[in-house]
Amino acid sequence: MDTSLVEQALGGGDTSGALDPLQIGEVLGRLIDPRAVAVEAPKVVAEWAKVALGLSDIEVPERDAQYGDPLWRQHPAFRRLAQGHLAWTQAVERMAEEDGAAWQDRERARYVTNILTGALSPANFLPTNPTAIKRAIDTGGLSLLRGARNFVHDVATNRGMPAMTDSSPFTVGENLACSPGAVVYREEMFELLQYSPTTENVRERPLLVVPPQVGRHYILDLSPGRSLVEFAIASGVQTFTLVWRNPSTDPDCGHGNWGLEDYMSAVIRAFDVVKEITGAEDLNLLGFCAGGFTSALAQAHLAAKGSRPIHAATYLVTMLDTRQPNMVTTLTTPGVDTALTRSADRSTVIDAKTIAHNFNWMRPKDLVYGYAINNWLLGEAPSAYDLLAWNDDAANISAAYVRDSTALMASGDLVTPGGTTLLGTQIDLSAVESDNFIVAAQTDHITTWRPCYMTSQLLGGDSEMVVVNKGHIQTIVSPIEKSRQKYWAGPPTGPDPDQWREQAGQHSGSWWPHWAEWLIPRSGAEQVAPDRLGSIKYPARESAPGQYVHEK
Repeated sequence: MDTSLVEQALGGGDTSGALDPLQIGEVLGRLIDPRAVAVEAPKVVAEWAKVALGLSDIEVPERDAQYGDPLWRQHPAFRRLAQGHLAWTQAVERMAEEDGAAWQDRERARYVTNILTGALSPANFLPTNPTAIKRAIDTGGLSLLRGARNFVHDVATNRGMPAMTDSSPFTVGENLACSPGAVVYREEMFELLQYSPTTENVRERPLLVVPPQVGRHYILDLSPGRSLVEFAIASGVQTFTLVWRNPSTDPDCGHGNWGLEDYMSAVIRAFDVVKEITGAEDLNLLGFCAGGFTSALAQAHLAAKGSRPIHAATYLVTMLDTRQPNMVTTLTTPGVDTALTRSADRSTVIDAKTIAHNFNWMRPKDLVYGYAINNWLLGEAPSAYDLLAWNDDAANISAAYVRDSTALMASGDLVTPGGTTLLGTQIDLSAVESDNFIVAAQTDHITTWRPCYMTSQLLGGDSEMVVVNKGHIQTIVSPIEKSRQKYWAGPPTGPDPDQWREQAGQHSGSWWPHWAEWLIPRSGAEQVAPDRLGSIKYPARESAPGQYVHEK
């Protein structure tokens, strides 16, 4: 296992010259506190003795990126290796759970310990990985040669991080982002797509999809049968998608100056274009993650000016209230804030690979070490998968936007009406009175589900809450056929997320039909589908998915 992986995770975030922006030294200092070590060391030694004698009760997990192979449970020697590592991991995790510490400190400690304990797993090293040894023997050493080739390729093309997928079978506009439509508006910051209706009649009130600034829009239009956009169109909803331009890292282009207020203004312009094209007095909104965050702020700004262009809004894994544990606040330390401020002052655009790798380190076992074992030790080629191909097609983002949004979330000012001022108006989220449908992801590692639930407590209007038993991205891609998802749904009951989930109804399958049942009654009367896209003022241009999605 290449030790540069851990170096990237724990030191690679230093973009400003600060030695320890994530306060890793402070976390490690707590982990090796003599008092904590004195308590845990005897427990570990005692457990190791039981492991050596074959008496340990520690279970080696079956569904695990590092210990998934049955050999870890069947072979006595390797089972003992795994149990020994797991015993030490549990001790380190207990030391990280410092009594009385703020949740931000506990979460930061968990972030660091997940990286360090995962890195020291015996599964990561050839001599102590039974699967890799067996594969090398069975292939006459060819797996080792293929693994070395994969490693060299990843160092050369992916900054030493293991590749997660083979993207070659996928082409944007052909088998990804392929819902028919056209570009009906283009400006410096975004394009607007209008999709072609597939039903004779459509609802009069259109739906505008606002994707996150830190990811490509087509996670919402992934592939046929796995596209939320396709599902909305088939439900008779006039559907538009805002496609953010990928900011250029060229310092002369000016994209590094795009901050939160610039993105809010862009969303407001998109509202106006959609209304002009459709002739609707107002529209429905679907905001995903940072897109939902920006859209909610834009609505609060407009509400302060007496304008309410959104009739009903859907928020997918959108976090506005950060008082519950979440990774964004956890990693927004004073050192990181200083680094981002310096980068923003230089109009820096953070490149796509840096962003993607930072997200991967939030789940190191699944998104880093597991792939390193597969690619480098086993010599396997990454599989082709549309969702991971989307993930591999990462986008840049301006440091100014990251600085503005993370600072605002970490401050908690959105909880207080008028606690912050944007675009010259005081922001009061309770003034956003449109009905809202809020979707959270139970195993989300970025915008965790409890803060997403709290979005329902800040916004005005009636809410419907859904929590899906998947992660940040898997929750969005929820095709109806053969769905193995389950979700909890119902109106929010108050400020306690766990109490709500205990009382909420549990359902099997995709949450998309439940959303459609909520959305359609709020989409107006039926009318004959338009026979052309765009309008006189905003005529249709080239076919969807347009130009900006292809910019690197």
